[in-house]
Amino acid sequence: MGARQELCELEKVSLICSLLRQSPPGEFGQVVRDLSALVRDDRLVRQEAARVGACHNQNNFTPIQINRRTVLLTHYNNLGGNRFFDPQDKFSFEFDHLRRVTSKPQLHGVILDEGELWRETLHKGLKAYVSHHFPAGNCCVFRKSLGKRQMFVACIEAHQYQPSNPWNSLWKSDWTFALTPFTTQVTGIFLLQIHYFRDANLHVTVSKSVSETLNVIDRSQFATDFVRFVKAEDTKFHIAILENIQALSQDIWEKNLRKKLPVTRTFMNWNKLLNDQHLNTNVSNTEVLP
Repeated sequence: MGARQELCELEKVSLICSLLRQSPPGEFGQVVRDLSALVRDDRLVRQEAARVGACHNQNNFTPIQINRRTVLLTHYNNLGGNRFFDPQDKFSFEFDHLRRVTSKPQLHGVILDEGELWRETLHKGLKAYVSHHFPAGNCCVFRKSLGKRQMFVACIEAHQYQPSNPWNSLWKSDWTFALTPFTTQVTGIFLLQIHYFRDANLHVTVSKSVSETLNVIDRSQFATDFVRFVKAEDTKFHIAILENIQALSQDIWEKNLRKKLPVTRTFMNWNKLLNDQHLNTNVSNTEVLP
């Protein structure tokens, strides 16, 4: 009996973690509340949500407000133990992924060397671009040392969470390159996620990788060329998405789905369907007396 109860709890943990990992951006808290109501074990749900929530926030570059400044939670500024650092203000803090609150701020020592000057210049140029082109965009530039090599990662995040409409969307990208003489290879990864849930459950995920070699002469020149490259690739990605959406014209939908699905141009009344099904089930289970 004890082994069976332990197995059931392990199955619960596996199911809870699987559903939490599938949480669309901006909906993690709602999924936690729904699971608590379904599983009826708030302690277990919150325990697993605190663990999975850390990966969820870092994977989605979740922005938080601290000291009137926006900081992105990523794998690149994770110090371990749910502690992150802000490369701009040079301090670290703990973050509770379940309650979404910060605590225990302290100075995070950063040497103002040549690499840090490059990072600050890149951040300034990227911040100006993001503020101008993204209505609700945020960015951070991080620096990592791999031996004698200086590595930089620039992260961009922009989202529109409108659950009352009801839809949520996230646009993010990260750009990685090493600070090497004369030229460097810049690699970028895009990810766009959209969740539409009005009388439906539609998930759209689009990703793309790009790469380009840029000249490295001085900080100002490279920051300008880097931002120009990011802007060009952002524009290409945006145009490609719009073209793909336009390609799904009414003719294409009709040719592919007319014979498979009825085209009524009306929403499915799921509540009525469930009530009818419930009535049919009750009638079929009713014994008719002679």
